[in-house]
Amino acid sequence: MATIRVHLTLERIRKLSLPDGKHAIYVFDDDPRHLSVRVTPAGAKTFVYAGKLNKVPLRITIGSVDTWNLDEARAEARRLQTLVDSGRDPRQVKAEIAAADEAAREAAVRTKESEQREKQRQQVTFGKAWGAYIGARRVKWGERNLRDHEQLILPERTKAGKVLKAGVLASLAPRPLASIDSVIVRDWLEMECAQRPTQAALGFRLLRAFFNWCADHAEYRDIVQPGICGSKAVRENVPKAKAKDDCLQREQLRLWFEGVRTIRNRRTATYLQGMLITGARPNELAGLKWSDVDFQWHSLMIRDKVEGERVIPLTPYLESLLRELKAWNQTPPPAYRILHGRKVANNLEKWKPSEFVFSSSRSMSGQIENAGTIHREMLRNLGITNVTLHGLRRSFGSLSEWCEVPVGIVAQIQGHKPSATAEKHYRVRPLDLLRMWHTKIEGWMLEQAGIEQPKEDVKPGLRAINA
Repeated sequence: MATIRVHLTLERIRKLSLPDGKHAIYVFDDDPRHLSVRVTPAGAKTFVYAGKLNKVPLRITIGSVDTWNLDEARAEARRLQTLVDSGRDPRQVKAEIAAADEAAREAAVRTKESEQREKQRQQVTFGKAWGAYIGARRVKWGERNLRDHEQLILPERTKAGKVLKAGVLASLAPRPLASIDSVIVRDWLEMECAQRPTQAALGFRLLRAFFNWCADHAEYRDIVQPGICGSKAVRENVPKAKAKDDCLQREQLRLWFEGVRTIRNRRTATYLQGMLITGARPNELAGLKWSDVDFQWHSLMIRDKVEGERVIPLTPYLESLLRELKAWNQTPPPAYRILHGRKVANNLEKWKPSEFVFSSSRSMSGQIENAGTIHREMLRNLGITNVTLHGLRRSFGSLSEWCEVPVGIVAQIQGHKPSATAEKHYRVRPLDLLRMWHTKIEGWMLEQAGIEQPKEDVKPGLRAINA
């Protein structure tokens, strides 16, 4: 490569001739001596720094003469020479600067992403996360549990002209999930416990399970603060569970039966009497289907939450009520009904008898749902202290002691787990044995109420059928 040294000017650079052959030529400036212009056979002209680092030749391209002016190129050459004089490689310095710039850009990107994540965190409200929780868990829950989760988050609303209070968790719904901590949960508990402690206790249990679910899912793990429901301040405000003791007394049976038998809704009246006579759980009896009722062998198939299912006797009085209810259930509705003072035709082509014994055309499940409200109103009119639907189940177990029924018999009818080794492994009671005691319990209840119990045939399946 040919080299030439002159005092570079713009005019001289412009007039530099192209080299002959394949090699470039270098035209060096006189000050600084390390600045040169490289001219290639193709006609490209470039400012180049030419020096030595530790006696090793060093060539660093500064830039095209079309983009760099001469003064800038001289200043850059002096800067590069200063680095070389200090023992530093300009290429390494450039790489370090580039790495620092890249690190700064990456830090800026991370900061922006962090800000976006924080913004998204603030946009995830408790209500939104609760909806995702329900959607993910609904297949694992029973109907009652699912309904509790859905209703506890509902805002204040109007239904059938009545204003329904907001669910116990509704006040948390608009809050950002990331902002909820133990202090907020404590204040929420204090406020709700003062108004509705039972609902507050239920809401807290569901809330604790929700936060545990969030901690196991990457989408919410970094949003939820740890240990929200575990602090002492929160736990001290959770209402203590109290054992229920609502139960009908023997002397209340006559008044209770009189009140129930005056209820205009036949399904509700039968359902309430069935609750007391069978001692079943409310949802077990509500979900009873006609296919579970065996009038021939006088038995009921109960869908049991403990054992899966159990068969209990169908006692004479309850059987008579169910026969009447089945005949009524299979009767189609009238051709017309009165709606808002107008005569409206019923669509009888789509009508068919319900599969549920205690059906309801107004509930989404098709099962009876408002029996507790009707029962509560009836007891209020009778002047009897409120007895819940589960209290009727409790009444069956308590009142059966008047008949000196073995505890194991009552437990098997009600679907309780055996409480002793003998009951669990050495008692297999046939249905006829249960029927003997169950019929005795029903007969005693009816006797206290002043109601005659229908006669029971000696052989199952031969009882007279009342059309």
